[in-house]
Amino acid sequence: MNFKSIQLTLAVLAVAVITGITGVAIAQPASQPNTLLNASYDVAREFYSDYNKAFQAYWQQKTGASVTINQAHGGSSTQARAVADGLDADVVTMNTSSDIDFLADAGVVSKDWAQAFPDNAAPTTSTMLFLVRQGNPKNIHDWNDLIRPDVKVVVVNPKTGGNGRYAYLAAWGYVLSTGGTPEQAKAFVTKLFQNVPVLAKGGRAATTAFLQQNVGDVLITFESEVVSVEREFGKGRVEAVYPSASIVAENPVAIINRTVDKRGSRELAQAYLQYLYSDEAQEIAARHALRPRSAAVLARHADFFKPIKLFTVQQYFGSLTEAQKVHFSDGGVFDQIYTGPK
Repeated sequence: MNFKSIQLTLAVLAVAVITGITGVAIAQPASQPNTLLNASYDVAREFYSDYNKAFQAYWQQKTGASVTINQAHGGSSTQARAVADGLDADVVTMNTSSDIDFLADAGVVSKDWAQAFPDNAAPTTSTMLFLVRQGNPKNIHDWNDLIRPDVKVVVVNPKTGGNGRYAYLAAWGYVLSTGGTPEQAKAFVTKLFQNVPVLAKGGRAATTAFLQQNVGDVLITFESEVVSVEREFGKGRVEAVYPSASIVAENPVAIINRTVDKRGSRELAQAYLQYLYSDEAQEIAARHALRPRSAAVLARHADFFKPIKLFTVQQYFGSLTEAQKVHFSDGGVFDQIYTGPK
């Protein structure tokens, strides 16, 4: 082999080596974070405990990678403020859209977050009902029973938790749904909150006060709390009472741009929230008494999800953000009508 042939051979080998190295680099997947933090509302902890296991199995099968899902729970508004103040959650899974709007105004969530996923980015819904002690000793059946002088009501503070805001709006909307005026609704809700001995910070705190501290005669809470109570405290402690009318409570979700852009976790966060719409996740939601968006899954659980006259926030309040400004902002209607426990 002459000198020119040797040069040509070496050149070809060099190109082959470089190409091979480059090919390996291109084929190498980008490093993905293997943890994700979900900041969520109080009474969703059991649902997400089960959902996270399903998502981890799905992600492992899809990507071959394991992932750890961490949870932070509290009152919905408390969680939103924590995220706005710097909690590095990758996603939020809330029970009121106004808390996510708050994060959008703070610049950590996209303004169009509600269009990022189907159904206004709310993969499940719930409604407000009453939990009473076994045997229903106070004979409570509808909203009007909650303003009787012999009844004490346990409810979440509407200024700190979505659970409380929906309870307040459900009571207000009940009056309107029966043909009442806004003035009559205000008078009704004023009487109701006069029967509230203490305002709980979040849904789980309200349940604890009702069952462990024996406070009150009735707890206004999400439908999903029925299952949680039975699992934690055992069956037979409470009875669920469905009022004649109640509110549709959407459970919206969103990606925290500030965190996912910093951590490079957007793909994981997107997949985590998108999988909530899968049949498997919708089934898990139904087992936790969260109303699935899937009509097929909802139909399979019709024995649990009792028929009830439901009205939406939009029907009577425009939006949760508008309701927040009118009713729950400092100096709003709630501050005007609630003067503390009697």
